[in-house]
Amino acid sequence: MEINKTNILNALSFVIEPDLKKDIVELGLVSDIQIDGNKISFNLKVSNPALHNKKRIEDACIHHLKLRVSDIIDANINIQALPKETERPVEQRKMLPNVKKIIAISSGKGGVGKSTVAANLAAGMAMLGKKVGLVDADIYGPSAPIMFDVMHEKPTVKEIDGKNYMVPVKSYGVDILSIGFFSDVNQAVVWRGPMASKALTQMFTDAYWGELDYLFIDLPPGTGDIHLTIVQSIPLDGAIVVSTPQPVALADAQKGVAMFKMPNINIPVIGLVENMAYFSPPDMPEKKYFIFGQDGVKRLAEKLEVPLLGQIPIIESIREAGDVGRPSVLQENTPQAKAFLALCKAIS
Repeated sequence: MEINKTNILNALSFVIEPDLKKDIVELGLVSDIQIDGNKISFNLKVSNPALHNKKRIEDACIHHLKLRVSDIIDANINIQALPKETERPVEQRKMLPNVKKIIAISSGKGGVGKSTVAANLAAGMAMLGKKVGLVDADIYGPSAPIMFDVMHEKPTVKEIDGKNYMVPVKSYGVDILSIGFFSDVNQAVVWRGPMASKALTQMFTDAYWGELDYLFIDLPPGTGDIHLTIVQSIPLDGAIVVSTPQPVALADAQKGVAMFKMPNINIPVIGLVENMAYFSPPDMPEKKYFIFGQDGVKRLAEKLEVPLLGQIPIIESIREAGDVGRPSVLQENTPQAKAFLALCKAIS
């Protein structure tokens, strides 16, 4: 078959955009087709620019071009991300319609206390009378089951209109779903990006969350395919970035903020949280020792022009509370409980 624009578009009409559920030609995602003998090039916009998704749709294009136009065709495809306002169909915009706010808790690197902040935010909001859910999306290191003392619990199943939905586990007034509920406590989760992304998406689409004021998502540390899958498929209202004050953590926190501000993502950054901001000895609570440096996150927030939501001290009882499965925000009249409650009020 002759290699021309008409035949190329006809072949590409057999390629379905995975998120938008229509062919890429009908959606107007193909542009700037150039032909030079058996070599062709064109631009293609996709809703999810994660590497595994780009590879899948590129392979589909090449398959249909070779099958329906010429098996000697040599295609160069320039894949770009759709602008955010058009990247998802109305059906996905209506995902979780009974959840008022969906907020991602992120960190540029591991070990800065992101999951501790997420757990205490969720428990603190519930203590303030809000209806709260928590998705533990830290797929390679799920910690919510331990932090909420539900390691041996499992989600139940509820049938609605002939379809089965997962019912989250409830602890301290928080509805919780975690990959940790579906894997052995001593077994490492070794999944490739597409499998992990699919499992996480199901915790939103195949779960019965009911009516919530807040749904917090504890993201894995760093930036990558899983983050892109969530921010491009879940209608997030905003993101919170957690960091310690030390320079090595701040550098990665800045990258995390930059990810949310990318044009194809464009998620509002609600603010930064400085964890392990200072140490105060129990017998000298008025003293502050800045073990990891002073006000590093505060200065970064000023530089990036985003709010500093709170500064959480480094106190042994925060770690102990997480280990025994009772978030420290539930303690009465302690410095750490006051700090976490102030954080809750800062975003409510």
